[in-house]
Amino acid sequence: MTEKNKKIEEKEEKKIAEPQSDSENKELTNKKNPEPKGEANKQTLKEKIQDKKEEKGNKKEDEKKSKEKQLAEKPKKTEAVINGKSLPTSTKKSSAVCKFIQGKRIQKAISDLEQVLVHKKVVPMKGEIPHKKGKRISSGGYPKKTVEYFIKLLKSLQTNANVNGLDEPVIVEAIANMASRPYGKFGRVRRKRTHVKIKVREHRSVYPQLRNMGAKKK
Repeated sequence: MTEKNKKIEEKEEKKIAEPQSDSENKELTNKKNPEPKGEANKQTLKEKIQDKKEEKGNKKEDEKKSKEKQLAEKPKKTEAVINGKSLPTSTKKSSAVCKFIQGKRIQKAISDLEQVLVHKKVVPMKGEIPHKKGKRISSGGYPKKTVEYFIKLLKSLQTNANVNGLDEPVIVEAIANMASRPYGKFGRVRRKRTHVKIKVREHRSVYPQLRNMGAKKK
């Protein structure tokens, strides 16, 4: 054997005798048993999908916590208001209905107005109006059109009170004001228009005032 062959054999023996590192062992194993590319891609895709799901779940939890904090920080509202603008009704009749409603709970006011539509109750009114039967009533009427509009307003006011979280809301303020009256056909007639505002508060905060006014607990 030549000297070159002897040197090559000695180098190979040294390599076998030296301990190999973990990375080199992995490389040798990978070279011997290479993993298919499709399986490696599937694993990476699954990992990415799981990471995205976890991120979405964390975001939803953060959003819920922020909403809960906002709700906790918001102070509770003590009143609810509704405004009816330019209603095609008489201002005189609507002011009479406002007086008829004031100091009552919303459901009680709606039931009373429904009885007015059936001519079982009378709305007390002033002016040249015929007398009607009833306690403490001299003259009154059944303003059907205005009562229908008021029932709609009171129903929407009830939803506002529920949203604000009011317990047993009572009508504290009911005001009717004259709105700008548009001209009719050929400018001969001016139509009737009325602005209506109704305000509601909780029964607990209003009851002492009602008691002083002489109203009974309903």
